[in-house]
Amino acid sequence: MMPPYWSLGFHLCRWGLPDVQWNDLDYADKRRVFTFDPQRFVDLPDMVKEFHQKGMKYILILDPGISSTSPPGTYPPFDEGQRRGVFIRNSTGQTLLGKVWPGPTAFPDFTNPETQSWWEDCIREFHSRVPLDGLWIDMNEPASFVQGSVEGCPDSDLDSPPYVPPVIGGQLNTGTLCMSAQQNLSTHYNLHNLYGLTEASATHSALVKVRGSRPFVLSRSSFPGIGRFSGVWTGDVRSDWEQLRYSIPAVLLFGLFGVPLVGADVCGFGGDTTEELCVRWTQLGAFYPFMRNHNDKPNAPQEPYVFGQEAQTAMRSAVMLRYSLLPFLYTLFYHAHTSADTVATPLFLQFPSDPNCQTIDRQFLWGSSLLVSPVLEQGAVELAAYLPPGTWYSLHNGQPFYSKGQYLLLPAPLDTINVHVREGHIIPQQEPGLTTSASRSNPFLLTVALSAGGWAWGDLFWDDGDSLDTFQRGDYSYVIFIAGQVGDVENGALDGLVLGGLRVFGVPSPPRYVWANGKKVWDFSYQTDTKVSCSCLRYLYRVQN
Repeated sequence: MMPPYWSLGFHLCRWGLPDVQWNDLDYADKRRVFTFDPQRFVDLPDMVKEFHQKGMKYILILDPGISSTSPPGTYPPFDEGQRRGVFIRNSTGQTLLGKVWPGPTAFPDFTNPETQSWWEDCIREFHSRVPLDGLWIDMNEPASFVQGSVEGCPDSDLDSPPYVPPVIGGQLNTGTLCMSAQQNLSTHYNLHNLYGLTEASATHSALVKVRGSRPFVLSRSSFPGIGRFSGVWTGDVRSDWEQLRYSIPAVLLFGLFGVPLVGADVCGFGGDTTEELCVRWTQLGAFYPFMRNHNDKPNAPQEPYVFGQEAQTAMRSAVMLRYSLLPFLYTLFYHAHTSADTVATPLFLQFPSDPNCQTIDRQFLWGSSLLVSPVLEQGAVELAAYLPPGTWYSLHNGQPFYSKGQYLLLPAPLDTINVHVREGHIIPQQEPGLTTSASRSNPFLLTVALSAGGWAWGDLFWDDGDSLDTFQRGDYSYVIFIAGQVGDVENGALDGLVLGGLRVFGVPSPPRYVWANGKKVWDFSYQTDTKVSCSCLRYLYRVQN
């Protein structure tokens, strides 16, 4: 799945907030999906329009459970669903009722083609009133607050099989549906693990048809293949340092499973965070493929603006660093989309012959080029980071580190996350704006990390960030950047891409002059201690390949 460009920005959400860029179930009337509260959210459509006017997006939570207790004729999602036969049935052929937030609920059978059509109709009707931009599908294991159904489950081999794996509650129907429940393709026993995948597929398809642009879907439940339709977050993690550390291998594993759009709840979901933990989690979260701050209803607020000035500055810096790297991140998703590459990459995948990399789960790469070394311990102001063999340059100031494959002690005050560029790579960046749409209109920057031989390579995939199938239609630009000693230069002008600055790491001696598009650039500098040359192209040159 090629995500919309805007989905790579910073997402802010909370269960319990009256109005945010994301909304948990607070928006729904009596917690019924496809409705909104007529008292607390009477102005929801206008609020979403205002978000859009400011270049922001809006995402709602959507649980699969459909309330069954409304008077007949008052809640179309259930009435129409019953009429069209879209719900999972119990062993006697009646609609199976579980229980979730709105009370007794029916569960759509997404293996039924009619259900997919009904689901699209529900989304289309709600979108006509609240023009949402994406959907967050939760509780889709499917989860239920009763065991099997409100009436229990029959005594059958499916509900009480001869062997039960060590599951919570000791029975397969604990916290979910009866295994003997009937779906279009088979019994729920055979289809249970596919529920999230089938809902993600139906939701993805519905958003494509309803909005006519690239869909955004985020799912809690997952199964192999879901990365084609949806991103995933790692569930309701606790706000503590242990969960901060565990989030890295979780994100890396999903990348290996073919789900590149993944992240954990920044600052944690359950329990109260602390200022230091939230700063460090924001710094790490800035390098999750998907970045969202989200927490639970009874917990202390953890939006960046509720903390002290020092913490706000550190978190703002981390988010702005992410926004400056969005062109590079988007290009990584292009490679994931077309070649099944990873976005967040474990070190062993890039350095398979280095035994030290096989067990490292506290650092990771973006693609093959950027090494991220976050602080994961309370009170730490330095960290021991492993640098695989080669030259690595600090993304912040270009300071080179010549590693033989060793741990280095790096300073890491509260306002710092250590990020290093691998030699031989070029990183496309942009001046960060307040939103992703504002950032996209800013000039590009290139960070060039020269190898010992004086060469580097990088690329950029660029389209409008929102339209469907731009790659398949050829409606995009793909730029390859090459740095090296060359005698001939081939240029290919690309409309709309403007280069505003250049940083070259590892330049052995001061350059005599800098040329850009046949003109001398006089505004450049050279730092003898780090061997970094910077050119500020104040006249803004079009990118040429």
